[in-house]
Amino acid sequence: MAVIKITDIAYGRLRAPDLDVMEEFLTHFGLVKVERTNNVLYMRGSGAAHHIHITEKGDPKFVGAAFYARNFDDLKKLTRLPGASGIETMDEPGGGKRVRLKEPNGFQIEVVHGIRNLKQLNVKRDPTNSGEEPLRRAGKLMRPSKGPTAVKKIGHCVMASPKVKETVRWFRDTLGLIRSHDLYVGTRNNVIGSFNRADRGNIYVDHHVFFCMNQGPVAGLNHFSFEVPDIDAVFVDHQYLTGLNKYEHMWGVGRHLLGSQVYDYWADPWGRVHEHWADSDRLNVKSGSHFWTPEEGLVSQWGEPPPEKLMHRVCP
Repeated sequence: MAVIKITDIAYGRLRAPDLDVMEEFLTHFGLVKVERTNNVLYMRGSGAAHHIHITEKGDPKFVGAAFYARNFDDLKKLTRLPGASGIETMDEPGGGKRVRLKEPNGFQIEVVHGIRNLKQLNVKRDPTNSGEEPLRRAGKLMRPSKGPTAVKKIGHCVMASPKVKETVRWFRDTLGLIRSHDLYVGTRNNVIGSFNRADRGNIYVDHHVFFCMNQGPVAGLNHFSFEVPDIDAVFVDHQYLTGLNKYEHMWGVGRHLLGSQVYDYWADPWGRVHEHWADSDRLNVKSGSHFWTPEEGLVSQWGEPPPEKLMHRVCP
């Protein structure tokens, strides 16, 4: 039985030597600055979460990721684990409490509760005249914004680890994640990648909040992923970022098989990958768990196959 069951991912935490450059990239990517000190940058999406991305000033590094606890009592449970911090009052914008843990590769996992929410940002989108609703925009012309489109929320964290089974077991046993799809080679005991979602019972959640895959001997971040309002936003922002001619495009646009998101991947100035996506599968506890080979699962329903530079991108 898991120690607790988190409800969702809260934010990712990176380090970068130049916060001006990082803020510029994230703003172009569709995040909004909520606060900045001399040493830390906090960016939000259009949702109520106070912030969904933190960058500390320092040498480029993947620090870790944070997840929401259901309640304060769950934080108490985590403090009993080996190596766990006590319950800390967060001296950061939005406040709240947290417990800090180390996952098997040594990266910091924060479990947070009570961070203050903000008023949601109003992001106007034109509805689509499509499918069984051909008159949703009757009499109104479609005119998407030219970008950047405001990101809604952080969706998931993808880590590379040479010890996938141990890492995934820790996330399941500690944070209550459950398998959506495992990727295996030869037999199902030889898992080389694992998509995991939050366990919220009958409540539907994103297909995965955490994905871990063996990408070689080094552990680190492969990418953070952020939801945008709709598929138009994925394409508009692809064109917008391409037109800037400043950032490395990594992959997209396409539609995944596992998770089904329409995706587009970009690297920040230090090579850390950030994904835009729209239209994920949503599953609940009744949706079950599944096994696929990489050849079956790591494909696009449409779009180009994943490039080697993304499949081998690991930022410690």
